[in-house]
Formats: sequence, C-alpha cells, structure tokens
Amino acid sequence: MMAMQHSELLIFFLVISFVYASVGFGGGSSYLAVLALYAFPFKELRLIALICNIIVVTGGVYIYVKSDQVNWKKVIPFVLLSIPMAYLGAVMRISEDTFFIILGCSLIIAAVLLWIKTNAARASNIQKVQKNVFLKNGILGGSIGFLSGIVGIGGGIFLSPVLNLMKWDISKTIAATASVFILVNSVSGIAGQLTALPANINHTRIILLCLAVFIGGQAGSRLAIKFNPVVIRRVTAVLVFCAGVEVLFKHVPSFL
Repeated sequence: MMAMQHSELLIFFLVISFVYASVGFGGGSSYLAVLALYAFPFKELRLIALICNIIVVTGGVYIYVKSDQVNWKKVIPFVLLSIPMAYLGAVMRISEDTFFIILGCSLIIAAVLLWIKTNAARASNIQKVQKNVFLKNGILGGSIGFLSGIVGIGGGIFLSPVLNLMKWDISKTIAATASVFILVNSVSGIAGQLTALPANINHTRIILLCLAVFIGGQAGSRLAIKFNPVVIRRVTAVLVFCAGVEVLFKHVPSFL
C-alpha cells in the first residue's frame, strides 16, 4: 500500500511540474494540495513543496534570463520585500490546524485565480517604472511573500494574475517575473524552515519527488503543450479548489 502511494505521488508530481513549468509556475499550491490529501506532516509538506518549486522554476528562470526576458528594474521592487517577508512567514510558529486552515483558504484563492482568464498589457500601455509604482509593487511583493512563507509556496500563482489585472507588462515579462519571484521566495522560505525542521524527515521520499519534478519541469519548460492552456488551467483549478475545500472540512471543526 505504501509503495502504491509513493508511485501515485511520483506520477502526480511529474504531471504537476510539467503543466506548471510550461506556464512559468513552480506548482507549489498543487504539491501542497496533493500532500495534504495524503495526510503528510505539515512541516514536511511545506519543505517538499518549496524544494520542488526551486527545482522546477530554476530551469525556467535560466531560459528567461538567457533570452533576456527578465526586466530586473521591474522585478527588484517585488523581491526586495518578498525575500525577508517570506523568511518571516516561514519562521512563524503556528499550530497544525491554523496552518491547514490558511492552506485551505490559499488553495481556494489560488483556484479562483487559476480559473479567471486574465490578459496582459500590450507593449504600448505597460506600467512605467516610477517611485510610487516601486513602493506599490514592493508592498504587493512583500504581502504575497509573507503569505507564501507561511503556506510553503513561491507565490507566483498569486502574483501573475494580479500583474495581468494591473496591465503591468506583456505576458512573457510577467511569466519571467513570476518565475524569479517563485525562486527567491522558495529559497527564503526554506531558509526560514531550517530553523525548526522535524528530525524524522523521510529524505529518500523527498529525493524521489525531486527527481520526478526535475524531469517534468525540464520537459514543461522546453515543450509546448498541445492542449488548450485555458482548459488545463481550469481543470487544475477545479482539483486545487476541491483539495482546499477538503482541507478546510477536515481542520475547521478541530480549530473551532
């Protein structure tokens, strides 16, 4: 039974990493959704999700940087505050029920954002780099970074739709920004979690899951998905939403 569960997890993580990497995300919210359904310890599942995020988005960030699609002047305001805030979120000591309630709500929000079809700006009306925009983007990045640190995700699944709604830039630049954002927040979140990791972590399981997302992420970063991306996003949104509802259903009564 345990071997079957491990096989299922590997397949889930492979598919999730492939789909998310193809659109510039790490897949942290879906990793958490799957791990929560398998009743993983909440400290371990956050660590796994962040490590997998790093593995998946590193390849994407490399490709975006190499093709000169990262606008560092516009990225820096987001990450300047998100890095320390993600660390603070990760070091916060919260109860297991509180964590799962925050996770459940975050999964539902992520599902809604996945479902909504947003359009990026055109090159003619993108947001200019100004002082007031710098501050606004910094606050937005810090807020998402803090939530990401608590939950154990990179935050790109929240940042990308918001930037599209703001008509912040063209779609490729937003995808590149989200990838960088996920990468730095995931590293910062892991740094925070290293301050209080449980002693009984299953390292072999983590290595196998990392291998699965490495394969899926590399393939997703390089291959174009032949199916309609909107359909894929919405199917994923339904699954994430159901996982969020189930997490809340299990843990809200205990919290109350």
